[in-house]
Amino acid sequence: MSDPTTIRRLYGRRAGHKLRQGQAALIEELLPQVAVPETGPLSAAGLFGNIRPLHFEIGFGAGEHLAAQAAAHPDHGFIGCEPFLNGVVGALNHIRDDALGNMRLHMGDALGVLERLPDASLARVYLLHPDPWPKARHAKRRMVNPGPLDLIAAKLVPGGEFRLGTDDPTYCRWAMMVMRNRRDFAWCATRAADFLNRPTDWPPTRYEAKARRQGHEVWYFRWTRI
Repeated sequence: MSDPTTIRRLYGRRAGHKLRQGQAALIEELLPQVAVPETGPLSAAGLFGNIRPLHFEIGFGAGEHLAAQAAAHPDHGFIGCEPFLNGVVGALNHIRDDALGNMRLHMGDALGVLERLPDASLARVYLLHPDPWPKARHAKRRMVNPGPLDLIAAKLVPGGEFRLGTDDPTYCRWAMMVMRNRRDFAWCATRAADFLNRPTDWPPTRYEAKARRQGHEVWYFRWTRI
């Protein structure tokens, strides 16, 4: 695995619009109840009280995909990491409104949380509409790079899935190039429709809807951990 110090820098915003009173209350009252512990090893039993399949979303946006997956799989555990404060508020709204007891959130770096999970402990890892960092000099900041991918591969169970969604042509080409050179993942697509059409068990997100409104194509990648 690549030296973790080479993949730990977090790029992006942490705060957006000022929180309203109700939103601030969610951060103060609900977030501590569902937050991933800041230190120490992590496990399904430690986070959810029993052994269960675990899913991990890197940068969950406003949490709609994470919440929909959690609602569809109540016997699974879902861990989401998002550095953007307003996105965390969105996920907390889903947890409160839909009574989702199988979600845990971390406001900050996803890689630091991944490192603390046991190897071969995740059923799925989701990376949906990540920042494409379109300039060539920023390519090393993309999550689809050897360091993060080594970590994701280590944490997925054999047969587990890594899912990537993007509407950015540069990121699409980059992901296909990088993943084609890996021997620890197998692309699930056998025909164009497999990555041009969203799978039925892949809930839509607001980022996808925005991309469609703007006339962008969206690509849905699924790789299996060998």
